[in-house]
Amino acid sequence: MLDLRFVRENPEVVKQNIKNKFQDSKLPLVDEVIALDLESRTAKQEADTLRADRNAISKQIGGLMAQGKKEEAEEMKKKVTASSERLAELEQKETELEEKITTIMMTIPNIIDPTVPIGKDDSENVEIERFGEAVVPDFEVPYHAEIMEKFNGLDLDSARKVAGNGFYYLMGDIARLHSAIISYARDFMIDRGFTYCIPPYMIRSDVVTGVMSFAEMDAMMYKIEGEDLYLIGTSEHSMIGKFIDTINQETSLPQTLTSYSPCFRKEKGAHGIEERGVYRIHQFEKQEMIVVCNPEDSAEWFETLWKNTVDLFRTLDIPVRTIECCSGDLADLKVKSIDVEAWSPRQQKYFEVGSCSNLGDAQARRLKIRVVGEKGKYFAHTLNNTVVAPPRMLIAFLENNLNADGTVSIPKALQPYMGGKTVIQ
Repeated sequence: MLDLRFVRENPEVVKQNIKNKFQDSKLPLVDEVIALDLESRTAKQEADTLRADRNAISKQIGGLMAQGKKEEAEEMKKKVTASSERLAELEQKETELEEKITTIMMTIPNIIDPTVPIGKDDSENVEIERFGEAVVPDFEVPYHAEIMEKFNGLDLDSARKVAGNGFYYLMGDIARLHSAIISYARDFMIDRGFTYCIPPYMIRSDVVTGVMSFAEMDAMMYKIEGEDLYLIGTSEHSMIGKFIDTINQETSLPQTLTSYSPCFRKEKGAHGIEERGVYRIHQFEKQEMIVVCNPEDSAEWFETLWKNTVDLFRTLDIPVRTIECCSGDLADLKVKSIDVEAWSPRQQKYFEVGSCSNLGDAQARRLKIRVVGEKGKYFAHTLNNTVVAPPRMLIAFLENNLNADGTVSIPKALQPYMGGKTVIQ
């Protein structure tokens, strides 16, 4: 959500940004919101004048009554009544205009960083760097569900009976591996100075609309019937929501948190829920990292966050690469985003396992996350990044640590979390 004053003073900048995101249908919204803003400010000015006049007249009425000039006082009262009626009309108009302005402002996309490549969709994202050697083994790598099933570690049929497609039972060593990865990721982030937190798994609508666009909300969130609650689609929503309507001392920043949570997604409009795998599913678990910081520090934190994910995957012998998201692939609140993709020996290509985003002050403006310090009062910047998100991360782990005999090696870093095991067999 942009500053309305910025839109008013820089309409062409805002329009060009919309064009850069290939959302030309939103171009008329800029002129519309500026016109509504002018109308709102005009109504407010008239209302303020009426209030001042009414207060002055009210004082005169008291004086006239004291002087016994009842007729003149009654005439003044009529003016006050008329003024109050007009004031009520203006206040109602202000409320309606404010709602319209807010709706539009929450639809106009955030200003993207100048370094973001211009492109229509994810096909035009740009590879930045590769980490680790992408090896293609001299044996066939089975589909990930087959690998899990050979260890009696995955039961999709039972899950389908219980909950439908997009759910799963993980069993035995595969379930243990899932939990081990989450625990390792938790400690990895704690060792990097982040505060561990387990957040609420449901959030209210004002938090939902504060952390994401309407389009994302419709595609992702499960609504709790009869209550003002939604199941979280990703734990950063609950984590950023922790700071809603707060005024933070400049000296208390940055706030760096790492959280565990289950996540629930409708996956509406996605490529489809798999029946034979756990790549795109309705329920998964996640270790996340978020930062609330001063605006001048957000670019540096952005670099730190995505490097954390790369470093973690490399400790588990998984080759990865980083991808810069182009303008058309950025969600409306994002200033800049980098995806971390893991190597798939079976597919012989990379696939997304995490996403790092700098949202500037967009979320902070919606949620009223403010900072006070030497520069006065201003909005914070917020960032988020995936540490790991099993079971998707399990796909990368199993494929890259699979041996020719069908066993799976456990990297040294993960062995303490697997009871000392060096291999799953």
